This record gives sequence, C-alpha cells and structure tokens, in this order.
Amino acid sequence: MDRAVIAVEKALDHYGAPVYVRKEIVHNKHVVETLTERGAVFVDETDEVPRGARVVFSAHGVSPAVRDEAAARELDTIDATCPLVTKVHKEATRFARDDFDILLIGHEGHEEVEGTAGEAPEHVQVVDSPAAVDDVVVRDPEKVVWISQTTLSVDETMETVRRLRERFPTLQDPPSDDICYATQNRQVAVKKLAPECDLVIVVGSANSSNSVRLVEVALDAGARASYRVDRAAEIDPAWFEGDPRTVGVTSGASVPEILVDDVLTHLAERGFGDVQEVRTATEDLMFSLPRELRSDLQAAGGAPARGHRRQIPVRTD
Repeated sequence: MDRAVIAVEKALDHYGAPVYVRKEIVHNKHVVETLTERGAVFVDETDEVPRGARVVFSAHGVSPAVRDEAAARELDTIDATCPLVTKVHKEATRFARDDFDILLIGHEGHEEVEGTAGEAPEHVQVVDSPAAVDDVVVRDPEKVVWISQTTLSVDETMETVRRLRERFPTLQDPPSDDICYATQNRQVAVKKLAPECDLVIVVGSANSSNSVRLVEVALDAGARASYRVDRAAEIDPAWFEGDPRTVGVTSGASVPEILVDDVLTHLAERGFGDVQEVRTATEDLMFSLPRELRSDLQAAGGAPARGHRRQIPVRTD
C-alpha cells in the first residue's frame, strides 16, 4: 500500500497538481485528506477525469474495461495496483483461459473484487461469505478453482474454502496465497496479543477491509473488547470504564505510522505508557514504483523510489 501512496506523492512532485486518482488510492481517510491538500483529485470513475489528463489507478486495481475507458479518453495512466493484486488478476485470466469456473472469495462491491472479476466476468462468481456457498452454481464440478480478495480474514476465507470443498471435492487452490502478507501478519499478531488484552484498538478507516477484519479477529481471539478508530481523537473514554489493565494496539495495512504513534501517545497520557512489541514477522518486501512513473523519473534524472511497510502490532501495558 505504501507503494501506491508514494506513487501519487512522486507524481505530484514531478508533474505538479492536479493529479487525478480513480477511487481512494488506499482506504485511509488521513492519507486521502493529506494527498488532497497537496493537489490530488479523487474521482469515482474515469469519465470524471478531463480528456488527456493524468490519472492514477489505485492500489486495489481496475478491470480491463476501466483501462479501455481510460484509453478512449486518451488519459495518461499510472497503474499503482498492488503487485499482489496483480498476481490475483493474472490467476483469474489464466484459469479463465483454461475454462474453469472461478470462485472469487471477497466482498461484493469492493474495488478490488470488481477489478479481479472484470478480468473474466463470464467465468467469475463472487462468494461473499461462508453462508453464500450454498448459492454457488458451476458448469462442471470437476473444473472449479477458488481465488480471493487480498485483504480478507484468513480464518473466514479458509472456512469458506472448507465449505466450498464439501460441495466441490475437487476444488483447486490458487498456486500461492492470495491474501496480502501485511494483512496476514497483522492478523497473526493480533491473535497472539488479543487473549491478554482487556481492550484492542485498531487504527484504520471504516472502508478498509483489513482494518475491519482486525477488530473481528481480536474479538474471536479472546480480547474482551475491540474498536476501530481513524485517529486518536476518536478514542472513547467509555472504553476505559472498568479500568482495563492491558490495551492492545494494531493498525490496518495502509495506515501511516504517525496515526499509530498518536494513539500510543494518547494511551500514555491515560497511564498506559509501558509499551511492549509483539513481533511475529518483519515486513521488508519492497516493490518498485509503477513502470510509467519510474520511466519518467529516470528520464528526468530522479532516482526511482521503492517503498515498503514494516509496522508491527504492539501491546501497551
């Protein structure tokens, strides 16, 4: 997710404002507000972008139809799709080429799901939850494969797969995990800290699937209470009634670290100043900037930037 945000920042630096962005570059209010102040213009669809202008596709990816629309409007595109999402798109096109029914586990209406399904709409069915498995209809039960949105709960995804396999015993798996490593790492860490916490605070926006899932994971793993906030100012004093002894803090994959730091400062002011990290993984995977932007920066003599996130859920005692 850092890669997409850096791409917009670099585009604003290099080309100047305005730089149009289709959908939210990542699902985080603070990031969108900050980029808007710098001159980014967020739109819902490509037809809102002036003909011939520059537009950035968000980290969640787009369908071929959106790319065609952008080309028809002669837009100068920068594709900031997360490489992990691109991997899922390629899986969809490959399985469609082999004439499989593709069961896409994900949330109906989410930009990432729309983009992936758009790669092979005649082959893809969206399975929104384990409860939706009974409604799945396929042409050939022997040629069925599942893929998934990258920001889901690992546990719920695998429960959906389990139910699908009960209906379709020869259901094929994707060649590698589809769920984002940053999403998985946070869920694993939350499972480790939640049983010891009276309260878990998740920093992230309401439209961030992985942030919302972290609240659910924390509760399922044994936290007595868990809430999501966009920023420290949203922390409700009522959550501290009953004098909780241990508070856990984590964040969604696209949350700037400054927002997490502000929450920790807020908790320190409430007496929770002893911070202990719960480390389950170190995220050091790095992705290059989008090809289109990287080429222009190199031509102008600028060093191409690479970005990654290494943010670890922590516990405050």
